Amino acid sequence: MNIDNLVLEFLKQNPQSSSDEIRQGISEKKSIATIKRLLSKLIAKKLIVSTGKGKATRYKLSPYFNLFHEIDIEEYYNKEIDERTIIENFNFSLIRNIFPDTELFTSNEIEKLENLQKEFQRNLLELSEFEIKKELERLAIDLSWKSSQIEGNTYSLLETERLLKEKETAAGKSKEEAIMLLNHKEAFDFIIKNPDYLFPLSVSKIEDIHSILTKELAVDRNIRKRRVGISGTNYRPVDNEFQIKEALSLTCDLINKKENIFEQALLALILISYIQPFVDGNKRTARIVSNALLINHKYCPISYRTVDSVDYKKAMLLFYEQNNITSFKEIFMEQYEFAVKTYF
Repeated sequence: MNIDNLVLEFLKQNPQSSSDEIRQGISEKKSIATIKRLLSKLIAKKLIVSTGKGKATRYKLSPYFNLFHEIDIEEYYNKEIDERTIIENFNFSLIRNIFPDTELFTSNEIEKLENLQKEFQRNLLELSEFEIKKELERLAIDLSWKSSQIEGNTYSLLETERLLKEKETAAGKSKEEAIMLLNHKEAFDFIIKNPDYLFPLSVSKIEDIHSILTKELAVDRNIRKRRVGISGTNYRPVDNEFQIKEALSLTCDLINKKENIFEQALLALILISYIQPFVDGNKRTARIVSNALLINHKYCPISYRTVDSVDYKKAMLLFYEQNNITSFKEIFMEQYEFAVKTYF
């Protein structure tokens, strides 16, 4: 265990400790100056907070600790489902208290994302309208393929391209797989043609996107009225229709109030999936809504083409079970960079 985790583990057991108590309490011996530098770093990462001044300064875990502390995801999933200690039920405080009062990206992360956005804007200036349309078409095919693959669709990228460009179905594949891919393309085309449709975000508009994505599939429309289970986890989403609508409405309010566009997109991506407002198609809806928010503000959309489907699911389940965004935020940032450097 590294020294950061030693300090965090000590504060978990001993809140309101002084720097000297922390120094004496951890197994790895360090100078008081080193401990104070480490504490300042952990405060900057929003993992701990301090109270008091001078010798009366005391430290404890931040209310945002669960969101930001680093978890070894491979080690985490070495434990079987029933061996993991998790937050089993939907945590309303995330959307009521935690997310409204914190910035999800560090200053360095924001700087990196904003520099990528500037690169995207410069690249667009060098492209004709025809070239931009062509790149968006390419991104739409990649997104339709990857988003469907994450949900178990077996079409290859090449087969997806043939289907979406030439309406040629792949041999040995089900009709439902083809429909899922065609619906993705239709949903993406819709947000390109209507970039401001989802702004401000509302429950009914999220339902509209879900309806496009599940058209002609055996999936119930609108907010679910029954319990759903999620494979691979013991996390249980809310199962009351009115609470589902409340959670989704609060999420829309939260996103609409956020000024940072990257925060808006990330929150849509994780919270729609976390709430599971529909019987099926939740993550697909989250990815399209997240992209709609980016497109509405003239930011680069994301295809997720190079993300590993299992890694995506693991990062998402980590948020469900621990309310921790670190792995998923890393995926979001990597895929935003990939999109800027690959399509435009």
